[in-house]
Amino acid sequence: MEFFCFHRDRPGSLPLREAMIEEHWSYMDRFEKELIARGPVFDGDGDDAALVGSVHIVGLPDPAAARAFAFDEPTYQAGVYRDVLLRRWRNLLGRTMWEFPGGRSGGNRYLVLGLGRGEAVDLAVPPGEDDLIAYGPLLSDDGTAWLGTAALVRAPDADRARSVLTADAYAGTEVYSWEFGGRR
Repeated sequence: MEFFCFHRDRPGSLPLREAMIEEHWSYMDRFEKELIARGPVFDGDGDDAALVGSVHIVGLPDPAAARAFAFDEPTYQAGVYRDVLLRRWRNLLGRTMWEFPGGRSGGNRYLVLGLGRGEAVDLAVPPGEDDLIAYGPLLSDDGTAWLGTAALVRAPDADRARSVLTADAYAGTEVYSWEFGGRR
């Protein structure tokens, strides 16, 4: 089973996060084979970007293992995060971020989150797969109810990234700058 995990930072927690980066990376190293994608999420672009959290997409045996992954994470335990969005996810691209043909760098990268309402949409890979790093529906714990869509996208700007999802089909759409994560 695949899970999407978005840890959102608590305001003012950046110094604690920075002090614990090695503990975070060491924890994530334990899940190296299970990770589909990971990386920091920012509000804004360039020098004005402010860190707002971290995304981890991971394959684990069941929802209980996913909750343990999300809530046993050391910086979560220390109080860095204000909340965690944890949902089942389906990897429609069938690859990891490390297999993305565009590589780790070059171009702007974004997290696009569509929060579902009504009928399920965007259940197939959209055209332009060359710029999709990760893509799939957000699902209920049992995998039966569609709750939205999450994508990691290479795009020239946030508006173009947002266009990977069907316009006006979601209760809300959030777009954040994102980078490939892991040890530097």
